[in-house]
Amino acid sequence: MSKLDIALIQMRSGIDPETNLADASDLIRQAAGEGARLVLTPEVTHLVQKDWAAAVPLMHTPEADPVIPAFAGLAAELGISLLIGSMALKQETGRKALNRSFLFGPDGSLTAWYDKAHMFDVGLGQGESYRESDNYQAGERLVLAEAEGAKLGLSICYDVRFAYLYRRLAQAGAQVLTVPAAFTRTTGKAHWEVLLRARAIETGSYVLAPAQGGLHADGRRTWGHSMVVDPWGKVVAELDHDEPGILTAQLDLSRVDEARTRVPALTHDRELTGPGM
Repeated sequence: MSKLDIALIQMRSGIDPETNLADASDLIRQAAGEGARLVLTPEVTHLVQKDWAAAVPLMHTPEADPVIPAFAGLAAELGISLLIGSMALKQETGRKALNRSFLFGPDGSLTAWYDKAHMFDVGLGQGESYRESDNYQAGERLVLAEAEGAKLGLSICYDVRFAYLYRRLAQAGAQVLTVPAAFTRTTGKAHWEVLLRARAIETGSYVLAPAQGGLHADGRRTWGHSMVVDPWGKVVAELDHDEPGILTAQLDLSRVDEARTRVPALTHDRELTGPGM
């Protein structure tokens, strides 16, 4: 199957996981009703709470979290592949939490999971700073998965700034790169589209980026502007706002091979010497 109907869910998740689950489920149902076979939600789908002390009591281990089986059941009910962009979860041992994405198949089975590899430790100025590594454990592995006949390379948000990750995924066979995100308004306005298009161009891949958007209940502002970029770097679909909604597109996977044939950069790696080598 070279063509695939997909939908990106844009959200404004808040501080109540049950409300976020209901909001996400409504949008996922609508997307499936419109024909999407692969549906993707943004980073931290079920909880956006920057107050760590308030967030911890709402988090569970992967085995105990009630939201995970709810999303699995929804995928099975609708007969779709469903990527939950990420959830904040406790570990069985260790103080730090996990920022983990989940891919469910049309039968509700868990087909892949990925832990965010790069922590957003930045100072953006004017009092806006983030230290994800204080509270989250970085992932240690790249993940390639299959959904609806497409090979997906999984990532989360800040990962998008690290081109090597996507190059390795593409060289391993990924045709579609997923970038669920909760980009800040500051960085989103400046860098979001440029980074997504760059990752598509560099790898000759589709890039799917479902996003959080707007002013959240915890006071955080995210950029929105969920986006689909084709393997030639063209933005083929975009929500030009930060409101919750659905973005649909049809992927033609034959365009991946076409782009990689025209510019076969993935085969042109060289071992170079120099500073730090």
